[in-house]
Amino acid sequence: MSSRGKRKDEDVRASDDESETHAPAKKVAKPDSSDESDDIVVCNISKNRRVSVRNWNGKIWIDIREFYLKDGKTLPGKKGISLSVDQWNTLRNHADGIDKALADLS
Repeated sequence: MSSRGKRKDEDVRASDDESETHAPAKKVAKPDSSDESDDIVVCNISKNRRVSVRNWNGKIWIDIREFYLKDGKTLPGKKGISLSVDQWNTLRNHADGIDKALADLS
């Protein structure tokens, strides 16, 4: 068997006799309190879109994202973008150029 494309720790698990007798672990949803506590909603762009600033994995991100309702909870969707602080500053520094382009096309 070729080990190409596999990580070494996967090879070790694959050869372990115990791994063949147990089903893979199921994913468990994270509690809301830990993820949501570091989010600061800056503004709602529309009904389902918002801009927030979050601390995730020790880094600060500016998140522009669509949200959806599921079982009475508002959850983040896949459609969106998370900008690092450097990327946000680059975008912000080009705001005048974006405004000019908008005016030229209007």
